[in-house]
Amino acid sequence: MHDAVIVGAGPVGLFLACELALAGCSVVVLERDPEPRSPWKAEPLGMRGLSAASVEAFYRRGMLRALLAASGVRDDPYADAETDADEPSHPRGAGHFAGMMLDPAKVDLAALPFRLPGPVTEGLMTNLEAVETVLTEQASRLGVEIRRGVTVSAITQDEDGVVARAGGQAYAAWWLVGCDGGRSTVRRLAGFDFVGTEPQFTGYAMHATVADPEQLRPGFNPTPTGMYLRTHLDGHIGMMDFDGGAFDRSQPPTRDHLQEVLRRVSGTDVTLSDVRLVSTFTDRAMQATTYRQGRVLLAGDAAHIHSPLGGQGLNLGLGDAMNLGWKLAASAHGYAPDGLLDTYTRERRPIGAAVLDWSRAQVAVMKPDPHARALRGVLRDLLGTGDGTTYVFAWMSGSANPYDLGGEHPLTGRSAPDFRLADGTRLGDLLRDGRGVVLDFSADGALRGSALGWEGRTRYAAGPAREDLGLGAVLVRPDGTVAWAGDRDPDRAAFERAAGRWFGGPRR
Repeated sequence: MHDAVIVGAGPVGLFLACELALAGCSVVVLERDPEPRSPWKAEPLGMRGLSAASVEAFYRRGMLRALLAASGVRDDPYADAETDADEPSHPRGAGHFAGMMLDPAKVDLAALPFRLPGPVTEGLMTNLEAVETVLTEQASRLGVEIRRGVTVSAITQDEDGVVARAGGQAYAAWWLVGCDGGRSTVRRLAGFDFVGTEPQFTGYAMHATVADPEQLRPGFNPTPTGMYLRTHLDGHIGMMDFDGGAFDRSQPPTRDHLQEVLRRVSGTDVTLSDVRLVSTFTDRAMQATTYRQGRVLLAGDAAHIHSPLGGQGLNLGLGDAMNLGWKLAASAHGYAPDGLLDTYTRERRPIGAAVLDWSRAQVAVMKPDPHARALRGVLRDLLGTGDGTTYVFAWMSGSANPYDLGGEHPLTGRSAPDFRLADGTRLGDLLRDGRGVVLDFSADGALRGSALGWEGRTRYAAGPAREDLGLGAVLVRPDGTVAWAGDRDPDRAAFERAAGRWFGGPRR
């Protein structure tokens, strides 16, 4: 019997599997597709943007260098981080809101809360193939079992566990997690409610040969009849046709149909000579009302779907996996405090709901009508300011989305800054094994005795930091979230209450 069965070997399922295996859990991943590689995962259609928060997750598990290499990035972010070089004032790229590009020079990184220099300063352009390659290699090192070409047909659960039936075989585990995408079989079989709003458009992403590409302007182009996108990648074209989502998956998107839509939304007589790959999508925005039904949980697109505008889908799913992994592992090992697993829905569902609203707002701004054009003009003016651009960048990078953990210190619930101890050790280094971390900056190691009560679930690191932000001690959860922060003279009783809340009773 496994500790967990994960359905879906995409980035979210693989990341979650790695988290569980890192904590010593036995994991099997069931994937419907027989082969891991696909032209849909490589550039151009597999191109994805990882937010700073997602890049930070790979850094904290020791996978950032491998991810950069797989993504074709040659810059070494660790080089400057090993010195005391100042962080850049602005990111190299800043993304877009509703097709309106953000000016990186207007982003004030110093204004982002509780930020310290480190290897992760911003997001990363990559592709699904690179992400999955890195995660598959990590999963293999950790002993994760991945079974491909396996389709789940039934799920049963009781107080003794959960069983997934696939391909004539039964897979039993304590827990099952559906990471099987927007049309999740797990979500349907387990009876989750999935609610939200219906689509406004059919979107198209294609890799095609354009006979007269000079007719299409580069970048995002809202028009009186829709929107089209021409990227820097040869033949990569996107379109939004505000038909209420009527065409999506209703019939095969032929070359003639694609050319007709492109001509209409672009206002040109452009010609498509050949279409190599094409997919359709909508802005349907739906979310599970809970992310847990007994021993079955959801993560990634299985828990929430929305339009790809702003590139938040993959990032939202990786955040789910990072949040859930250590909690599920603690539950499997039997030392999770009461209610720990319920905090997964409580913390992640509001973040998902906010992303859905963010997506809806972008669709509202891009609609081809006078009201949306007026709103777009107002937003363009706001994005022309430093405060406006920094606000949008902070939200999209994950810097502005703390969990409500009820702590007194404003750092509680936020992603922990990459504190660097006097000996050069960084918090990111200490989080690689998936345990929580107690950072004790106090001169006399005030928390040493208390911290040992959770030895094995957390690691204790004492000593002054090069920049401690005025703190005396910090308790960091395995997902990198600050669970508690104390002043120069840390309160041992307050620390022990926080540690007990997240890591269970102290060892006797």
